[in-house]
Amino acid sequence: MQESATLKMAKMARELKAQGKDVIDMSLGEPDFDTPVHIKDAAKKALDDGYTKYTPVNGLLELREAIVRKLARENNLQYTVNQIVVSNGAKQSVYNLCMSLLDPGDEVILPAPYWVSYYEIIKMAGGVPVIAQSDIEHDFKCTPEQIESLITDRTKFILYSSPCNPSGSVFTFDELQAIADKLRAYEHVLVVSDEIYEHINFTSRHRSIAEIEGMRDRTIIVNGMSKAFAMTGWRLGYIAGPAWIAEACTKIQGQVTSGATSFGQKAAAAALDGDLTPTLEMVKAFKRRRELIISRLEQIPLLMVNRPDGAFYIFPDVSAYFGKTSTSGYLIRDADDLSLYLLSAAQVSTVSGGAFGNESCIRISYATSEAKIEEAVTRIANALAQLH
Repeated sequence: MQESATLKMAKMARELKAQGKDVIDMSLGEPDFDTPVHIKDAAKKALDDGYTKYTPVNGLLELREAIVRKLARENNLQYTVNQIVVSNGAKQSVYNLCMSLLDPGDEVILPAPYWVSYYEIIKMAGGVPVIAQSDIEHDFKCTPEQIESLITDRTKFILYSSPCNPSGSVFTFDELQAIADKLRAYEHVLVVSDEIYEHINFTSRHRSIAEIEGMRDRTIIVNGMSKAFAMTGWRLGYIAGPAWIAEACTKIQGQVTSGATSFGQKAAAAALDGDLTPTLEMVKAFKRRRELIISRLEQIPLLMVNRPDGAFYIFPDVSAYFGKTSTSGYLIRDADDLSLYLLSAAQVSTVSGGAFGNESCIRISYATSEAKIEEAVTRIANALAQLH
């Protein structure tokens, strides 16, 4: 099993900072905003009220009810509380699903680029990742035909995120409809739709494949609190799906971690039922930053940049720099080398696209201040200009 590339680069950035280096960390997918006050107040009240004990494995009833209301209100999807499982982060939700659904040799179709942990979690569960490639010219979206061509008798499910980490791409409803149309002939294939970036979406509104007729009972939605509510450290995720899958995930979780933090779940319920204004303001800031970083990156020769519709990442194609050498003699053979070069020469931490299934790109997180974005891109441009 490989170490998470995002966590590895973040660790390297922290170590350089500890040595006194002025490193700008653009490797982690973490909002730089604080958790909204009303959510923190709910956690404080829960602590004062004594909510410090074990919780049900699948989550506090109060939170599961809030999730059901949220799905009905925002996504036009009807679920019951026994179809919801709350976990210690959406990453554990994905782990639970893979451990519950995959037998050794079962296949999972991964549209690439994919979130770095999908690949390794599938392998941990004994599954086989099957990659559907895409590129920047197609906004990093594979086609329904590609997905269909990879389906076999061993295919258990398709796993993707929209908005996507690392590309920021968002499947339109028409694109999801086209994928669903292909899947109708393959009743044994489930869909795992990771919607953790649902609210960080610069299109009209988020759409889920579960909304499409016939797909809700074949889809497991993965979501959580970390991105929309700047609650990364709270470690709260959840799934919504068929009751038999929820029961299986609860059984797995009961032997691994049991329930998530009690007072954190009380705060999560307050977040889902509460005012979304802080989230909307955060999204406005991310949209401004997207425009800023794209306008700056587009000025760098040989760099290919698209305009993602969600999340807070840019995933530029850097392959034109492969084969070039720095003034100190460092050869750039691939995206891994380029990320390490930028960390050394520009003191900007990024993540190689190889970890996300795309060897031609690097991931740059713009979940940081506009001043740091300006400075980071200036450093990147200067470092790339030294390659020949």
